[in-house]
Amino acid sequence: MTEQASQPTQTFADLGVPAPIAHALEKNGKTEPFPIQRDTLPDTLKGRDVLGRGRTGSGKTIAFGIPLVANLAGGEAGIDAHEAAHKRKPSRPRGIVLAPTRELVTQIAETIKMLGDPAGIKVTTIFGGIPQRRQEAALEAGVDIVVAAPGRLDDLMRQGVISLDGVEITVLDEADHMADMGFLPVVTRIMNKTPEQGQRLLFSATLDNGVDNIVKKYLTNPVLHSVDSAESPVPQLTHHVFEVAGKGQKDALIEALASGTARRILFTRMKHQAKKLAKQLTAAGIPAVELQGNLSQNARDRNLAEFVSGEARVLVATDVAARGVHVDGVDLVVHIDPPVEHKAYLHRSGRTARAGNEGDVVTIVLPEQRGEMKQLMRAAKIRVSPIHVDPMSSNVSREVLDLIGEIAPRVDPKLTEKRRAEAQAAQQRAAGHNPAGQGKSSGANARRKRSRGRGGSGGGSDQGTRQGGGNKQRSGQQGQRSGGQRGQRGSGQRGSGQRGGQR
Repeated sequence: MTEQASQPTQTFADLGVPAPIAHALEKNGKTEPFPIQRDTLPDTLKGRDVLGRGRTGSGKTIAFGIPLVANLAGGEAGIDAHEAAHKRKPSRPRGIVLAPTRELVTQIAETIKMLGDPAGIKVTTIFGGIPQRRQEAALEAGVDIVVAAPGRLDDLMRQGVISLDGVEITVLDEADHMADMGFLPVVTRIMNKTPEQGQRLLFSATLDNGVDNIVKKYLTNPVLHSVDSAESPVPQLTHHVFEVAGKGQKDALIEALASGTARRILFTRMKHQAKKLAKQLTAAGIPAVELQGNLSQNARDRNLAEFVSGEARVLVATDVAARGVHVDGVDLVVHIDPPVEHKAYLHRSGRTARAGNEGDVVTIVLPEQRGEMKQLMRAAKIRVSPIHVDPMSSNVSREVLDLIGEIAPRVDPKLTEKRRAEAQAAQQRAAGHNPAGQGKSSGANARRKRSRGRGGSGGGSDQGTRQGGGNKQRSGQQGQRSGGQRGQRGSGQRGSGQRGGQR
């Protein structure tokens, strides 16, 4: 295996990407290659086997999608849509991409279709959870590229519905995740059915759990391009640990963090939790959808489409989404409870700070969860100082309000006031009428107004920098905060976390 140094370039055309594909990228707002694309394209476009090591969100789909389309449509000779159509045969694709989950299969196919349309390349998907007849019909009609989950593809191969003897290019995406999910024996069976002389591209964050064996067995003298790995720090990602005393504080904090207008993902451990929380948030006026294993494929597709379009601002998900949802422009990931192990934490957290954007990760911790959270962060090699948060209290420090204001800058200030009022009303009902409590409430209101006036929790100055809940570029936003919120803290830290960490 050889390793080559990368050379910086400015455009996709400089890297040898055919003009029709470069134009398609430009139409989709992608004009400057990311490092993984800049490093691998000169080799992949020449037909070499490549091992690309990089964490999720680094731009791998376009990195392998471009050579997959370009090489099948003509390679260095140029794009020839008529030639591509002439080579197309029923049930014998010329390119395959393997990915671990249905959601990821769908998203990869959408990107490749965007790249392939100008070249006349036809793309279809294969995955379980739906009747296979439609997939059979697409194969019989003839396709160039199949993007598949290993299980269903293996089934169709056994039935004789699809043949891989005409495959020229094979891509394994997120190979480490496929290994974690136990797919490597199936991947091996699939790879054994592809021609040995074909081009093979493998992308993975790590090379453990047998991934290195796949590389040795199936890639011929691959060029290694290691941009980063799962252990690499993500400078755009900030980790926070918020400790709460009980369920009431936790529920109030969840609602506050969910109340922004940009995309955010809330992770639960159990499927019924995701379903219940999505309904509660929607009833509270925060459009939310669920993504969990009990949903049908149609429901999964519909909910994910609503989240991507912005119709639903919040996705409440179990770990099925940690491996399968690659959506740019997610500002915030919230772990409703600490995940069971550190890999799940890293996978979940990787849903934000993608494609060079910034993001925050919040883990909510009850007193009995402090020990497991400490072990989790130690295993993940992330250093963060927990802070106590009680959004229902009239004595919340301005530092905490500022911090929540940074993470969810468009929280309706009336929401926090409503929560406080409800809490104080409950206390008064339990202890009798207390005028002093009313005075404390009005004092809290005054403090909140002063804090909002200084930019701490209202986030009015941030609205111009977050465009439509889409890609998150906070440079201007950070500049606005530096003189207000962070300067007031003195230490220069964000209170609950520090830039860096993993994934």
